[in-house]
Amino acid sequence: MSESYTYPDECTYFPVASVEELPPGGRLFLEIEGEPIVIFNIGGEFFAIRDECTHDGGPIGEGTIEGCEIICPRHGARFDLRTGKALTLPAVVDVPAYRVRVREGQIEICFPTPSSFSFREEGHDISHPDH
Repeated sequence: MSESYTYPDECTYFPVASVEELPPGGRLFLEIEGEPIVIFNIGGEFFAIRDECTHDGGPIGEGTIEGCEIICPRHGARFDLRTGKALTLPAVVDVPAYRVRVREGQIEICFPTPSSFSFREEGHDISHPDH
């Protein structure tokens, strides 16, 4: 079992995909309780953040990845994928980051007990950026 990071402290893990469905470099877009979330596979480690820039509310999940940082495609703010920490202007507020673990080949995300979750675009929307 592997596990990563920070938010929230009390939550329930929900399976969202198999490890095979999210290869290294892949992204999985989903929605839990109306909140857009993107899960990343960075070199075999999984990280999840809210898919919303804290600078202007635009989506950040399609941004360029450099190491463990994502660059917002709209205005260039950088966030740490492991912690959600805002690293550069224009963002000054951290983006929520969620614990992710792998159990029995399933990627699970920790979220404050939702009544339901759904994948954003007709099932798994996994992209493989050319960046």
